[in-house]
Amino acid sequence: MAGFFDTPIEYLKGVGPQRAALFNKELAIFTFGDLIQHYPFRYEDRLKFYAIHELDEEMPNVQIKGFIKHKELVGVGPKKRLVAHFADDSGTIELVWFQGINWANEKLKTGIEYVAFGKPSRYGSRISISHPEVEPVTARNEKQSYLQPVYPLTEKLRSRHLDNKSLLKLFEELLTLAKDKIRETLPQTIINERKFLSKREALINIHFPKNIELLSQARHRLKFEELFYVQLRLLKMKLVRQHKFRGQVFHDVSLLTRFYNEHLPFALTDAQKKVIKEIYADLKSGMQMNRLLQGDVGSGKTIVGFICMLIIVSSNSQCALMAPTEILAIQHYKNLKRHADKMDLPIALLTGSTKKSERKVIHERLRNGELKILVGTHALLEEEVQFQNLGLAVVDEQHRFGVAQRSKLWEKNVGLYPHVLVMTATPIPRTLAMTLYGDLDVSVIDQLPAGRKPIKTLHKFDSHRLQVNQFIRDQMAVGRQIYIVYPLIEESEKLDLKHLMDGYESVCRAFPDVAVSIVHGKMKPDAKEYEMNRFAKAETKIMVATTVIEVGVDVPNASVMIIENAERFGLSQLHQLRGRVGRGAEQSYCILMSNYKLSADSRVRLDTMVKTNNGFEISETDLKLRGPGDITGTQQSGVLDLLIADVAKDGEIIKDARDVAGAILEDDPELEKPENREIKAQISNTRQSEKNWSRIS
Repeated sequence: MAGFFDTPIEYLKGVGPQRAALFNKELAIFTFGDLIQHYPFRYEDRLKFYAIHELDEEMPNVQIKGFIKHKELVGVGPKKRLVAHFADDSGTIELVWFQGINWANEKLKTGIEYVAFGKPSRYGSRISISHPEVEPVTARNEKQSYLQPVYPLTEKLRSRHLDNKSLLKLFEELLTLAKDKIRETLPQTIINERKFLSKREALINIHFPKNIELLSQARHRLKFEELFYVQLRLLKMKLVRQHKFRGQVFHDVSLLTRFYNEHLPFALTDAQKKVIKEIYADLKSGMQMNRLLQGDVGSGKTIVGFICMLIIVSSNSQCALMAPTEILAIQHYKNLKRHADKMDLPIALLTGSTKKSERKVIHERLRNGELKILVGTHALLEEEVQFQNLGLAVVDEQHRFGVAQRSKLWEKNVGLYPHVLVMTATPIPRTLAMTLYGDLDVSVIDQLPAGRKPIKTLHKFDSHRLQVNQFIRDQMAVGRQIYIVYPLIEESEKLDLKHLMDGYESVCRAFPDVAVSIVHGKMKPDAKEYEMNRFAKAETKIMVATTVIEVGVDVPNASVMIIENAERFGLSQLHQLRGRVGRGAEQSYCILMSNYKLSADSRVRLDTMVKTNNGFEISETDLKLRGPGDITGTQQSGVLDLLIADVAKDGEIIKDARDVAGAILEDDPELEKPENREIKAQISNTRQSEKNWSRIS
């Protein structure tokens, strides 16, 4: 099978070298295998011919059969259009062309029976179809009722006459050649238990479904298979790691006990205690830990990270914490230093801005084991950063780092890999966590620290500006500080947004007697730091900023977050920004400002923010609205290289596929039993570089 499906696409009749080059560049289709897995994204219902008198504007695309009675050119200049009066036994309808008028006029003849397909719409009392597909009635299109697949295409392909119709011809050609070469890729037991179509039937019915029922079965079979192989790969990685990668054993809790009894600044929540127990069990197990720690902004992940570091340092080992931005690295360093100083633990910060002379000292202290905790950015990955014995690597907001970057950190140790704790404040829906991080163990902090009040979120329109300004004055009168966030730094003609500087000036005009800070991404780091420090020391009462403050500013006294043009932000960004307030014991507020013109998605986002503070609920809504790639930054990285499954919609199939994959690996870790031979063959036939083992190659 592999040989046939590895055939370059140019050898398919109707393709050739020039079209092949286009397919390569535009759709990453190189082989017969790639083409057969270029699945339709929707289907047009050609199952029925409608009578003209049945049509109304509420209908989707419809198929009708009849004759052109006569044609006429109407209007002049840009308003010119071709109108064909199309009739069957039940009535007449207008078919209208605003573009390609000459071509349509030449092609369409009176007295010939045609099939027309398009979306009915109403103009006054008349129903018409604009730019329908029209072709003469043939024995095939008259008798055959079918669902017509519609494939993802690009403008470049269409401009080179590679449209949906030409693609359909290629699929007919390919499936004729391929149908006897498609082998089974799932064990017969799974197919029988779940009453799945065979792989051959599934591929035929995904491209040319005989009816809606068979299409549904084909989609389910192919989605299950794809997710099954994704889960199998992740679980296999986890098994291999557990058996192959031994971990250093850390069970000394003397420093932890001392910190807990003498210096812990507040009582831990039950959720934090549970997570620390899970991590401690990993650290003393002798297996290398790979754990994902999820917790909302302000849920206390950093203190959990520090407590885990104390277990490592008790055994005279070292810890590293890597953050994606300098602002976040500095914040982590300041937070950890407060605790480390009480325990007399050496800690240092290493970023791109660290002076050469300081770097030299840090490198030396790391190598001789004197420096116990190093916090930093990508600078930690540099060749000259060498630890004496790295026991724990903590990676914050890990989706901003590539796998290759993380593995560089793990390889800092000779002998045993360090334990890895991945932290994220981006709540990841369960189905996405299973697919993205299925090889990690997952811990969740789902409680806010005691004494924290939930943030109150309100949605206000621009017309409420005076009322909002009065609220800001009232809050400042009782000693609170305010964030005002704008979405852009520079004015864009396309987006009618308040320019940040305009915003800053209008804030200064509205509050002439108040000191105001301004922070944005184009400022030099020291200028940014200066402004943030002024705000942190309460020398300024209002901070006007762009989303650079999404991560990095922790001011317990700032209790109001105003987000301008809130409809322009994604849900996870709104949630992260809201998390900048609510750090103290006072009641905090988040006010979402928008204009009245809101798209349906924007309205859902703003309503969701007002309704709930639960990060997981918010991320579920975000997943449905935006899809997985946007949430996790995996669109470019190919982590979720899915062909047909949809993480947002196929949660049940993901769970089922994971359960089945887990049961098979538990029973037969090396896949050596005869009943698993299809799985073994599929994995060995898939290119080693593929993340998605379900692919044909």
